[in-house]
Amino acid sequence: MRIAVTGSIATDHLMTFPGRFADQLVADQLHTVSLSFLVDNLDVRRGGVGANICFGMGQLGTNPVLVGAAGSDFDEYRAWLDRHGVDTASVRISEVLHTARFVCTTDADHNQIGSFYTGAMSEARQIELKAVADRVGGLDLVLIGADDPEAMLRHTEECRSRGIPFAADFSQQIARMNGDEIRILLDGATYLFSNEYEKGLIESKTGWTDEEILDRVGHRVTTLGSRGVRIESKGEPAIEVGCPEEDSKVDPTGVGDAFRAGFLSALSWDVGLERAAQVGCMLATLVIETLGTQEYTLRRAHFMDRFTKAYGHDAAADVREHLS
Repeated sequence: MRIAVTGSIATDHLMTFPGRFADQLVADQLHTVSLSFLVDNLDVRRGGVGANICFGMGQLGTNPVLVGAAGSDFDEYRAWLDRHGVDTASVRISEVLHTARFVCTTDADHNQIGSFYTGAMSEARQIELKAVADRVGGLDLVLIGADDPEAMLRHTEECRSRGIPFAADFSQQIARMNGDEIRILLDGATYLFSNEYEKGLIESKTGWTDEEILDRVGHRVTTLGSRGVRIESKGEPAIEVGCPEEDSKVDPTGVGDAFRAGFLSALSWDVGLERAAQVGCMLATLVIETLGTQEYTLRRAHFMDRFTKAYGHDAAADVREHLS
């Protein structure tokens, strides 16, 4: 099963200010703020939902195709993804723009001042999925993740017109989308991914009920935080899967991306929706125990030991033979 993942490719530049922003703000001068903060730490991390999902799939040995846009500064990041089993040949490289970048400073009270530079991400709308499919010998599923909004719409329409199954995953972009755009992006999706809050937002913005949405998608996959995930399909009983026990909770960033990576990988193994959700939850647990979205290492024996403890020997038997 050949899966392409479209979505953002970015780097996060995270800094720490030892003081408090509030102490530097003068109440009657807020209309003309001009401040510079001397920070203690700079942590540069690889990110972007498309790259995060593909990294996880690569760790599981499923060789995903990353589809997105980056700048000429992508070489080192590309080499990292290539080494970890990701096909990056369909990443568009901008001739004039840098790779998307999130720059954020956090103070001692955990308040944040951040900026997101979209950069080359805006050129993702120029990517044609047919060229990607022709290069790899066809696509069985395309996950359309958070990206340039025009790119998300174009990829969805192309999947629909070419008969390529697709998964709708609005993620961070749902806040800026209106009801009409969301209706276009989810109608006909084989899978619709969201968290619990986004689920309500989708229904509110589209004006469609849960039942009406289930009439339009194959499977609705809703992540429930520490409670795991629920999968709903029209006319079928819901599937609910809990999360494995965490060793520690270090950083929740990228947990949703890891779940999708595990879920999609298990779909390619053809082990069923329940097993797919279990693999997704196990991978998400590894990420929440790690600082950074792509800093975890998947060790087969360790993964299977914890997977068996969480979901039992029958589940483990279904998964073990597929895990690289």
